[in-house]
Amino acid sequence: MNASLFSSPTAAVLLFTGLVLTEAGDWHDVVVATEGAPVLLACSQRPPKDTMEVHWQWKPHGGDTVSLVLSANERQEFLGEALKTDVRLADSVSWKSGNFSLFFRPRSVDGGHYMCLIKQGQKKLKEEVTVLVILTVSLGPRLPVSEQSTLRLQAEASSRDAVSEMSWLSPHGLPLRCETLPSGAVIAKLPLVTVADRGNYTCRIRPRGNCSRPAFFFLYPVTVDVSRVVQFNLSFNTQLSKACLAHTPVVLSCAPVRGDYVLLYWQHPDSRQKIEKIFTYDRWRQRFRNLTKSRLHLKSSASLGDFSFELTPQPEEGGVYICEVFLNDSVFSQGTRISVLHVSVSSRPSALTLTCRYSERSQVKTVTWTHENRSRRLDWSSLEPGSLKIKVETPPGPETAGNYTCTLELNNGKKLEAVHVISLPRDELPSSSFPSPSSLPFLGFLLPVITVAAGVLLWKLRAHNARRGIEQSLSYHTGEVENIYENPEDLRQTQSSVYMDLKPTSDNDVYKELDRYEHCPC
Repeated sequence: MNASLFSSPTAAVLLFTGLVLTEAGDWHDVVVATEGAPVLLACSQRPPKDTMEVHWQWKPHGGDTVSLVLSANERQEFLGEALKTDVRLADSVSWKSGNFSLFFRPRSVDGGHYMCLIKQGQKKLKEEVTVLVILTVSLGPRLPVSEQSTLRLQAEASSRDAVSEMSWLSPHGLPLRCETLPSGAVIAKLPLVTVADRGNYTCRIRPRGNCSRPAFFFLYPVTVDVSRVVQFNLSFNTQLSKACLAHTPVVLSCAPVRGDYVLLYWQHPDSRQKIEKIFTYDRWRQRFRNLTKSRLHLKSSASLGDFSFELTPQPEEGGVYICEVFLNDSVFSQGTRISVLHVSVSSRPSALTLTCRYSERSQVKTVTWTHENRSRRLDWSSLEPGSLKIKVETPPGPETAGNYTCTLELNNGKKLEAVHVISLPRDELPSSSFPSPSSLPFLGFLLPVITVAAGVLLWKLRAHNARRGIEQSLSYHTGEVENIYENPEDLRQTQSSVYMDLKPTSDNDVYKELDRYEHCPC
């Protein structure tokens, strides 16, 4: 091609290095294209004028230098140093039509700002900036996808500034759950793919700022091969060993990787044969199934792929919990062996039976019963595996009352205790002992009531002493005694209703007598 339009290619480049590029977001158009696919960057001048020149320049994303792509007039075209595949003006008769759009097949590195400058002599007729965004898409695993594998749809744009949203749509046009990777790429996943998941998946790009189109759509067909069996890479972490009390939360750990979905299995306590799947969770589809245990919950970080569970076990729910985390084509397994400790009490007329039950016996080193009085020796029995019993005679005495502790020790040295308290009956408490703190509020209430009752009684007697007949009656039975507390026996012989009324027949009779005295017309 003749380059006589310019004295040299270098001069052509220097001619336009003074062009100032606009800031991010201040452009005339955005075009999104994939690598190798034909792209057209629009630029036109109508009606065309004689002696016009068209210059296309390029500034790559994040770059500072501007290089010439193509220059042309009505006689010839000149290719600059920014070489592109198949680059040319799109219209072969552009000098008649006024269409000076640029055509080429971009590579992954060809994204950036493209400037179309149309001049007539020293006069600028048009200056437009188009941002070209190169979309790179990767699908995995290799098509056709094996059934039960994890389909990965990943898209990355060469410029974040020119894109407001990237998303994936299902073959039915529904948005898929997407996440943004640190690199800026957007990924969607479909674990456990089936034949129903085949079809055309769409990557949707919404540009930012000025754009002639509201969105760009790119279709990617996905096929599923049911005859191929997925092969997972398995890895096993060291099994954890724990013990917990029944009805107390315990954490079931999973592998420390961010996964796509998780399965939880339960191997029944002290059994290698009975194992069942109890929980599944797919964080991409936001689906979960709790199959058997209402007291089992995923922790809140599961939506981000950090899986762990919290279980509040019943006494019979010890055993081995196996958590399998799936990430792409890999599986990470983490087992937790749990012994559940529980103390129960059964009562008979002559004795209490304290039973300490524990599960997953293979990891238990010792189980013992102790009394708070360490010098006291306890006799226990074990009529069945995983159960340790002691008997306490009833009613308990000072020697047998107190704290009974069942201590479980695992093979790894961890210990767990369950405590049961047996209290003395009230009538067995020593009379000289100081009242317990729990009885002080009752005593504080009772003393004022007794004081008031005694005061009312004395006031009643004084009122009766004022009457002559009553005075003679008291004097006859008690002689010179005026205080009723000096000789209670003499007072009983008077058959006074005052003394008899103070014998309560129920807990609240004191209040009834006080109320009656207030209305007495003595």
